[in-house]
Amino acid sequence: MTDDDAAPAEVRPYRGWKPELYEQALVLRRDGCPVGEIAERLGVSKSTAYLWTRHLPLDPDLVRQRRRERSRARADAQWSAHRLARDAAHAATVDAAARWVGRLRYRELVLIGAALYWCEGAKAKPWRPHDWRVKFINSDPLLVTLFLHFLDAFGVPQSDRRFRVSIHETADVAEAVRWWADRVGVPPEEFQATSLKKHRPVTMRKNLGEGYRGCLTVYVLGSTRIYWRIEGIMKGMTDEDRQRDR
Repeated sequence: MTDDDAAPAEVRPYRGWKPELYEQALVLRRDGCPVGEIAERLGVSKSTAYLWTRHLPLDPDLVRQRRRERSRARADAQWSAHRLARDAAHAATVDAAARWVGRLRYRELVLIGAALYWCEGAKAKPWRPHDWRVKFINSDPLLVTLFLHFLDAFGVPQSDRRFRVSIHETADVAEAVRWWADRVGVPPEEFQATSLKKHRPVTMRKNLGEGYRGCLTVYVLGSTRIYWRIEGIMKGMTDEDRQRDR
């Protein structure tokens, strides 16, 4: 116990309580425990707990932290059964839906892949109407895998595919490249130079931590006609006159 923690002289008599209880009370107080909690945990009256610890003011930060912890503990106790049931239902529903899909037929894969590209891929713009390069970028490995299956269906060889990771400079760049390389089945050294995004401390980013691996861009060489086919598929799926004739 430090000099700052020493109790006033009138507190020194323990009034019949064991000295170790007094020492425990000081430890609990320094950890941010209020008087009521100290009394409950040590089995003493609130007045005794107050007398022992009144010379130690509570740290406001510790008080807030303990309140959050108690609130979280109460919520966990109240909702743990519900969360377990919810998570089990989630897993069962996902598994059942995955089994229902089964194996995609060629037509299904092509239609889905074209729609996926039209949502997430690069498209020609009025100011560059002839930019017909196929370039797909996404951070979701499931969507990237589905797009690669789409390229397989279109007969695009591996030699015509290029890969580049885009990620913030504060992340583990080498690990991100290795992770994506494992997903697409291409050696990391065959990836193009990583595109680094500058870190801005004022931006409240959520994509942090070990699970952050940036985005993967998939380029297809000589892809003009593939782009035209994707554009045509989308036109066919959204043809208003054909929809009215049904």
